[in-house]
Amino acid sequence: MSYKTVMVHMDTSARANARLSLALRLARTFDAHLDGLFAMFEPRPREFYVMAGTADYYDTHRKLRMEQRGAIERLFRAELARAQVDGAWIAPEGDPVATVMQRSRTADLVILGQTDQDDPESYIAEQFPETVLLGAGGPVLLMPYAGNFESVGKHVLIAWNGSREAARAVHDAIPFIVRAARVTIAAASTTFTPAESQAACADLAAMLARHGATTVDITRFERDAAESTGDALLSYAADGGYDLLVMGAYGHARLQELVLGGVTRSILASMTVPVLMSH
Repeated sequence: MSYKTVMVHMDTSARANARLSLALRLARTFDAHLDGLFAMFEPRPREFYVMAGTADYYDTHRKLRMEQRGAIERLFRAELARAQVDGAWIAPEGDPVATVMQRSRTADLVILGQTDQDDPESYIAEQFPETVLLGAGGPVLLMPYAGNFESVGKHVLIAWNGSREAARAVHDAIPFIVRAARVTIAAASTTFTPAESQAACADLAAMLARHGATTVDITRFERDAAESTGDALLSYAADGGYDLLVMGAYGHARLQELVLGGVTRSILASMTVPVLMSH
């Protein structure tokens, strides 16, 4: 099992280059094809043209966006050639959320960036990464907007609660897990008794060992009463030197509103290490 088609979201944000660097390294690691999918926020022209004096502004804005897209495309193609990775540049028209989500369903791994509130260029749409994550149908690797990550997947922390979403994430992360130097399973559910926790984690460790994972540890994961599970996981990952957190994503759409689980929402807002999530 491996990732043979990797897709990275490209835009004009400050972290786009870092995402591309990570995507290229992973494409080389897995001998995968790399798609660079360009999608960015685009104001609706009708909202400009109905306001007097704004048509020229919209046209100028559109030309600037086209120039920016061209620069990002040239960067992508140059880096692709330099890394000797097979790939393609994709810049579809239409709603950016719909296009990214649809394209993600024909990729083995999708790489997105965390929304950076201090970088307007990282804004694509309301709850963009969350919406894509819940609709992708496969694993999404989310990269924090802060920090340098030269290695991803050497030290893997699995947040395990026995749920369908967690199981999906673990199976989707197997290409990382079997190559990792260290894998740790942390029981991240308050519904587990100590005996149930140990048994559930042991069964998961045995399954991963059959896939070829060489070093799989089981840890007792605890958190303070005042600390959320998401914050506790991130602290544990940082303290333990992990460079990839694997976990299920929880949420659903309700009356056109995206409702995320508490841990998922916390991780997406505060991630300090790359996170592989599946829904």
